Amino acid sequence: MDGSIFILLLVIISFVLFLFQRSEPKKRRIVLLIMLPLAVLLRNYVWYRDVHMEAWAALILALLLNGFFWLFIGRYNPVTSSDQIKVYGLDD
Repeated sequence: MDGSIFILLLVIISFVLFLFQRSEPKKRRIVLLIMLPLAVLLRNYVWYRDVHMEAWAALILALLLNGFFWLFIGRYNPVTSSDQIKVYGLDD
């Protein structure tokens, strides 16, 4: 197993899962559609380089890492709606 490709895939997959996890619930479909080309490029890279074992290991570890993030941080700090966010200016 090639460690550098594993780390690269782990970072990319973790980043994609993290963005999807922390996106606003009303906007998740849009985020998923935007990430679809990245997923296709990632799949093509895995098939072209024939690094299926590294990809599966990176996916499993990325799911575990994002699961732990949700368990320890994300569950207690849920994503709020953009309607509830108040921006303070100089007059506030």
